[in-house]
Amino acid sequence: MKSLNPKSNAKHFDEVHIASQLGKAAHYEFGSETIVAKSCNPYPYQDRFLNGSIEIYKGTGFCRILEESTGQAFTIVPNWRCNSTDDFCSRLGPFAVDKAIRASDGSFKDVKLYMQDIKCEETPVQGTSSVRVAAVFRAVSPLENQYTAERRSGPSNMTLAAEGIWKSSSGQLCMAGCIGIGDSVGSECRSRICLYIPTSFSIKQRSIVLGSFFSLKTDDISFFPLAFEKLVQPTELWNYFKNANPYYSYSKIDLAGVILEKNEPFSFRSVIKKSLLQFPKLEDAESYLVSLSVLSEDLTLHVSALPDPLHKSRSPRVDLQMGIVSLGPLFGRSWSSQNSSFTEDKVPYRTKAAYTERQLLLNVSAQLSFPGKAYSNFSVIFLEGLYDPHVGRMYLVGCRDIRASWKVLFESMDLEAGLDCLIEVVISYPPTTDRWFVDPTAKISISSQRNEDDPLHFDSIKLETFPILYRQQREDILSRRGIEGILRVLTLSLAISCILSQLFYIKHNVVDSVVYVSLVMLGVQAVGYSLPLITGAEAVFKRAASESTEVSSYNLERSQWIHVIDYTVKLLVMVSFLLTLRLLQKVWKSRIRLLMRSPLEPHRVPSDKKVLLTTLSIHLIGYLIVMIVHSVKTSQSSLQTHSYYDSAGNSHASPAWETKLEEYVGLAHDFFLLPQVIGNFLWQIDSHPLRKLYYVGITIVRLLPHLYDYTRSPSPNPYFVDEYEFVNPNWDFYSKFGDVAIPLSAVLLAVVVYVQQKCGYEKLSQCLRLGQCKLLPSSSRAYERLPSKPTEAELVSGVNGTPNHDKENDGED
Repeated sequence: MKSLNPKSNAKHFDEVHIASQLGKAAHYEFGSETIVAKSCNPYPYQDRFLNGSIEIYKGTGFCRILEESTGQAFTIVPNWRCNSTDDFCSRLGPFAVDKAIRASDGSFKDVKLYMQDIKCEETPVQGTSSVRVAAVFRAVSPLENQYTAERRSGPSNMTLAAEGIWKSSSGQLCMAGCIGIGDSVGSECRSRICLYIPTSFSIKQRSIVLGSFFSLKTDDISFFPLAFEKLVQPTELWNYFKNANPYYSYSKIDLAGVILEKNEPFSFRSVIKKSLLQFPKLEDAESYLVSLSVLSEDLTLHVSALPDPLHKSRSPRVDLQMGIVSLGPLFGRSWSSQNSSFTEDKVPYRTKAAYTERQLLLNVSAQLSFPGKAYSNFSVIFLEGLYDPHVGRMYLVGCRDIRASWKVLFESMDLEAGLDCLIEVVISYPPTTDRWFVDPTAKISISSQRNEDDPLHFDSIKLETFPILYRQQREDILSRRGIEGILRVLTLSLAISCILSQLFYIKHNVVDSVVYVSLVMLGVQAVGYSLPLITGAEAVFKRAASESTEVSSYNLERSQWIHVIDYTVKLLVMVSFLLTLRLLQKVWKSRIRLLMRSPLEPHRVPSDKKVLLTTLSIHLIGYLIVMIVHSVKTSQSSLQTHSYYDSAGNSHASPAWETKLEEYVGLAHDFFLLPQVIGNFLWQIDSHPLRKLYYVGITIVRLLPHLYDYTRSPSPNPYFVDEYEFVNPNWDFYSKFGDVAIPLSAVLLAVVVYVQQKCGYEKLSQCLRLGQCKLLPSSSRAYERLPSKPTEAELVSGVNGTPNHDKENDGED
């Protein structure tokens, strides 16, 4: 597009070129045979990949594998072999270099390469398979938006239009490349591209696609050969090789054995660990490869982690992914009997009762990556070594992709295929048994074996993952919820039995003592039982109930027997609530009846006003202390709200004070005897208003959740940790400290009630002395117990009521 205005005119603009390639539906004509033949003569072009160091795919279906494996960006390999001028070794092959690429100094960090608009056409040739391929290679600078750049189609000095041939005789795809728009005679086609699909893998060869750009200039080479690759993803292996036999070659097993001996010295602790705990191991399966495949799934990690030990300052969370590439003779997953060179018997695999140490050790190959910027120099680490199922540990040699200046890489003479392989990695897995009593977290240690003055040296890294689940343990989420539901049913049944025993105790034994049962104590219990009926959350085993939002992919909510348990719990909570109200009603009517017998002496009827004020004051102070402690703990965090997911997967957020208030209601329910203790001192009781079975039994019911929470593992479901939990286990009243302090305080209250009822106020006031000073005031006649039956004076009409009044009250009970 040209401007018709002269250059002197302010409306004049420079000439603009607009170009775009056709879409996938357009028909492509292969017509560059002359250019391809010139670029690839002789075919195959002899480069370093044809020297027999790797096996290359030479079977049918090349087009399918090429199209599937090139859907994502390629990684540019640094020019670590280059030994020339800085300008020459920093060039990005035939592509243009911008400021960001030049600043990488030949490391090409974050530079991507896309293979777009692939046209693949098979041409039958007698005795061999031949394929014609056309594509566009697009280099993307780190400054560009990757999502946008991937979808561009216009040619530029960052694109290379290529066309070539592939033959099964060599497995090499040789193409001629033309930079930019090009022309009809191919004057800009000065590049050669050689591309391969390997079928052999090792710690130094982890690519599903390998390739290089070469300059066709013989007199003046314009750039150093630029290599590119696409790393294999363990989960994608089944999709590529359906008619091939890929395999993995182990080369670092001896070095891994040295790491094992250094990190696992003989000790009494290791003997105990091997004898009592079990870790991921081979299990009975339909075949040996299937057993290996199941084990590799358990050893795969896709989880977040934190530095170990955790620093006082809020450390950033690290996302890590570790996929198992091969385990023993198994490469990838057991999706086909032909995916490994290992020939297995067509018989079920059965584990033996006893193995030697040597037989249990398994060769393993893995790939550890850290998405994000936390460990940018460890974008990916290739691992190879040994796995010891005795102790659940991997002892690995690591090779990392170096992204340093080409000068540093060239001067480092101990690199292996451009990789730093002087790395030791130890991964410790949690046990599969006793999981409820052991933190289900994995620990990873990464250390460099280089000297500190080496430019490739790095400080040791130690990480501890968030809780993980093994394949079999995912089903235990359902079983644990069922167990916790059964425990809730049992504890609520025990609570109902205790309340019924108190009702029978009042009816048949101590009608005159029922007035000394604290209404505030009963009210606290009624609120505790009514809260789950209002909010839909079981207050008993509160933390277990807060974890009821299990992983939807396992459809745990659809289990009918879990629903039956949930409905049973709600029914028992309702019964407990109604029985508590009935107990409160009996106490209230007894006080009214006592007041009617002595209307001139209302002070002799126990009142809960002071009890209520004292209890509210204590709990208000306690709640303020909890909020202050919570604020101090979260002062380093910007999160002041608690987020959680419901069973439908919807996110909710609640303020911290609201969450703490709900938790504190549960704490008040745990301390339900506090108002009774206060009332017993105020009323100076000399009777037994509460049955031992009642207050001891309810105390046990309130302690069982804390005892259970203290002995079980911290988190049964790692998918709902931290922000996914409605209650943070580090801050709520079900922390390890709370699980000890709260039960001890509740037991102390029960002991105080027992002593108050056993000794009476008069005896306690005599015993509790500090020298000559009494700790308790002398007993008063204000709450002296009135006779349970009316006296003769009370039966006189007009004095204390009618003669039939007591009969009416007795009939109400």
